[in-house]
Amino acid sequence: MAKLTFGMNLSLDGYIAAPGDDIGWSAPSDELFQWWSDRVGATGVALYGRKLWETMSSHWPTADQQPGVTPAEEQFARRWRDMPKVVFSSTPTPVDWNTRLFSGDAVAEMTRLKAEDGGPLDVGGATLAAAAMRAGLIDEYVLATVPVLVGGGTPFFTALDNWVNLDLVETRTFPHGVLVTRYETRR
Repeated sequence: MAKLTFGMNLSLDGYIAAPGDDIGWSAPSDELFQWWSDRVGATGVALYGRKLWETMSSHWPTADQQPGVTPAEEQFARRWRDMPKVVFSSTPTPVDWNTRLFSGDAVAEMTRLKAEDGGPLDVGGATLAAAAMRAGLIDEYVLATVPVLVGGGTPFFTALDNWVNLDLVETRTFPHGVLVTRYETRR
């Protein structure tokens, strides 16, 4: 069974985007960017909600062709394009770059993908991840906590009907006080 991970940068007060979908506060250091890039390189399939897909696909397909691109950005762009992706959206959404669109029952499809003998799955996007959380599908949470308080916006965690017990499996400090913690769901 494939492992499903939800990981993103978040503010100390628990938001992945400030009001107005502002993520300017979460720009990673070179070291943290490389860490995220290595995770993308190890991902079997990335699962995106529509909004996150639109953000990622508006930049990364051609990011390595922009003036002043760093070697890390070039590597991330290549990894991102090559990584298999599924976009969950009920709205017709153009997809490309090793991506397929899925418009049915997201929880059923994520459950099916987890049952396959594939590599690790990463879920991204607050709404899609919330559905996976509520269904008990997430096996690992990765929080890259940025020491900033944004006061509101899009929360990392959703309201749940039941407690989810977690085991801390890793902590790592990055420049500018960013703390990465990884937790596995206790089953």
